[in-house]
Amino acid sequence: MASRHDYARGVTASTIALDLTADVAELTAALIDINSVSGNEGAIADAVEAALRGLPHLRVLRDGDAIVAWTELGRTERVVLAGHLDTVPLPTVPYSRGTVPSSWDGEVLYGRGATDMKGGVAVQLALAAQLKEPSRDVTYVFYDHEEVQASLSGLGRLVRHHRGLLDGDFAILLEPTNGTVEGGCNGTSRFEVTTTGKAAHSARAWMGQNAIHAAAEILARLRDHEPATVTVDGLDYRESLNAVKINGGTAGNVIPDKTIVEINYRFAPDKTPDDAEAYVRELLDGFAVVRTDAAAGARPGLNHPAAADFVAAVGAEPKPKYGWTDVARFSELGIPAVNFGPGDALLAHTDNEHVHAGAIRACLDALRRWLA
Repeated sequence: MASRHDYARGVTASTIALDLTADVAELTAALIDINSVSGNEGAIADAVEAALRGLPHLRVLRDGDAIVAWTELGRTERVVLAGHLDTVPLPTVPYSRGTVPSSWDGEVLYGRGATDMKGGVAVQLALAAQLKEPSRDVTYVFYDHEEVQASLSGLGRLVRHHRGLLDGDFAILLEPTNGTVEGGCNGTSRFEVTTTGKAAHSARAWMGQNAIHAAAEILARLRDHEPATVTVDGLDYRESLNAVKINGGTAGNVIPDKTIVEINYRFAPDKTPDDAEAYVRELLDGFAVVRTDAAAGARPGLNHPAAADFVAAVGAEPKPKYGWTDVARFSELGIPAVNFGPGDALLAHTDNEHVHAGAIRACLDALRRWLA
């Protein structure tokens, strides 16, 4: 039997057997123990696939390191439960607890992916094993490459290769939400704003034009910009527009002739990426603006009967999702989707990433009550 330290070194999943009947918090720990930084999801995908193929009430398909399992009970509704298998890189700070393998401090579980989102994946796996005849047909989706550029997304690959398997009346992404339904998500876009000048020796600065100084106006407009709060389908989405990186200059004795300010705009789901671009271009009129990346947001979709039924079952007042998540991909497919999972999203990617065992169990109980 492989040890947790073996898992951290990348033991192949042929040596790993996930016990889907174990306590869901212990199952989360077992998943954390399998190092699955983006691009290294093979071992965890093997383990998940093997566990699901041992459940005779499910059909299973694998595409790369993504796995889809589903019931075929002929129910009038189908729900999609989705979660990603990968994590961001392990902490580099010595003695960080949010790493691999996992560790316990009482009822608190530490490790990379504890909140984002192996607790949610453990809930999916536990439900897959326990719900042999759910009240709705269920499709369980586990996918790779969520924490990297969108072009590598395992969920995007499933959409291209197996679109029909993702059909459903309602989708739940088990991202961390502290056990509260978070509807939709903001969109996100990135821009490069360029200023140009004229290079010169810094001892004769009057012979040149300083492109870094010219960028001061861009920063001033961003500093003075007041981000909006936009109400969409009853939920208030806070926007943000910020410079996130500046690149300019060539040497310590040269007046810079070019500077690029990188900007990230998180926009409410009432806007399209093109709307967002137009907004940024208007704010930065007079500067050269190039959009380098964009992903649409998702409206809450809480007026759909299945979504309303789920919100009522959870009991807590739904909230907006400020960050971008893959609910947007389901929204593009015409499937209403929400975020709902264990753990505090503010702990995701941190050096002490952790989740309380009770939060994972509560999430499982809520979904089990609703689906059973």
